[in-house]
Amino acid sequence: MKAMVLARFSALLVLSTGVAFAQTTSKRKSPTSKFYVAEVKGFSQVNTGEKIEDLTEKSVFDAEGTVIETKLESDNALVMSNGTGIYFAPDTKLAVKRFLQEPFTPNRTDLESEPSMSQTKTMLSRGSVGLCSGKLVAGSSMIYDTPHGSINILSQNTQKLAIEISDTTTTITLFEGSVTLRGDNMAGGESLQPGQQAVIRSRGLNQPPEITIGTIPDDQRERIEDMVNGACQARKKVYFDVAERELGIDGASSDLVPIDLAPPAPGEIGTIVSPSRRRF
Repeated sequence: MKAMVLARFSALLVLSTGVAFAQTTSKRKSPTSKFYVAEVKGFSQVNTGEKIEDLTEKSVFDAEGTVIETKLESDNALVMSNGTGIYFAPDTKLAVKRFLQEPFTPNRTDLESEPSMSQTKTMLSRGSVGLCSGKLVAGSSMIYDTPHGSINILSQNTQKLAIEISDTTTTITLFEGSVTLRGDNMAGGESLQPGQQAVIRSRGLNQPPEITIGTIPDDQRERIEDMVNGACQARKKVYFDVAERELGIDGASSDLVPIDLAPPAPGEIGTIVSPSRRRF
């Protein structure tokens, strides 16, 4: 009987030790996803859930659960640790509801592709953003919700698009990549192709919104390109890599750190001064 009890105890000890090791290993391989502040003009802030901080250039924050906000006559550009650049127009508010990223190999050389599979879900409650990403790996998801609907940015494509919010509409302009759109209370969705612009228009309480799709209006193209190019320029400034660190209390032994990229040669790319100066 004693032998049987001891055997069971030993088995439980081995199992619990294995679970603890697996959890530690999991933590060791999964550093927290982050974002890097590439550019700030005027006043912007981030609510981390614990405190509200001003955004300053080259600062880094854990991404998931944050709310990023620009004030009037202010803008900024961020780079997420999956390589997505985001330009924030004045008076914009974006909540990062979820941002999970699989571990990726240190010292990577392909900076045009996403470093690992990721899951992004945000809520853009007001304002406008320009988005620019490299090629997303298979299995990645990127969803931007708005008060009027949802934009699902499809994987395995380079993405260049802008999302703009008004009181009654969400406007999506796609320059490169592919997205699907769905309005609130809608069973199906619509696909958007490069060179097209979609407007999701509210039709009142408990009514599915109307989605209209057309070509990008000529009188809007330059302004919207400026926003997207702000996100693309931010991507050229930095990339994230994995840095090893000593085992801490939380069991993590690696972290995501931003690596500044060398500035372009004079004359190769114009100096970023204002959105109106930005070009693809």
